[in-house]
Amino acid sequence: MYSKTVMDHFKKPRNVGEIEKADGIGQIGNPVCGDMMTIYLDIEDDVIKDIKFQTFGCGAAIAVSSMLTELAKGKTLEEAKKITNKDVAKALDGLPKNKLHCSNLGADALHAAIKNYEDRKAGKVMPDDNQEDKHEHDHDEKCYCPYCDAELGDGQTFCKSCSLSEEEPA
Repeated sequence: MYSKTVMDHFKKPRNVGEIEKADGIGQIGNPVCGDMMTIYLDIEDDVIKDIKFQTFGCGAAIAVSSMLTELAKGKTLEEAKKITNKDVAKALDGLPKNKLHCSNLGADALHAAIKNYEDRKAGKVMPDDNQEDKHEHDHDEKCYCPYCDAELGDGQTFCKSCSLSEEEPA
């Protein structure tokens, strides 16, 4: 069951869109659940002046993206770097256990956008934008099939319950 806060951010997401000539861009995806998040930053004097997102995913992923932008907007880069997946989930008044991974994506996308900004500012050569994100666990949460919500084992890309793989759309 989703909280009222999650439903509010899903139904009326804040800061949706793209920032033309963004100072920093972070894109994170989770191949198991199919969610993709892109965060765009407009930074002035090391403060996040504006932040936008584009998310392809479930309602929880959209709510996480929306809440994340609310938490990060107006913060210094150092303050924004301290925003964690737990902060996002807490601000949303919790997420169902099988959707907690969405909060990881939000914080990771923000941190990737900040790193992208810092790398650009330092003149570092940027890697190819067509990066693939590996699905790795740095948390104790389990993963679930995006189509039927059956639990998937570590490294499992094929759901035995519904016979779909993460590579093929439903």
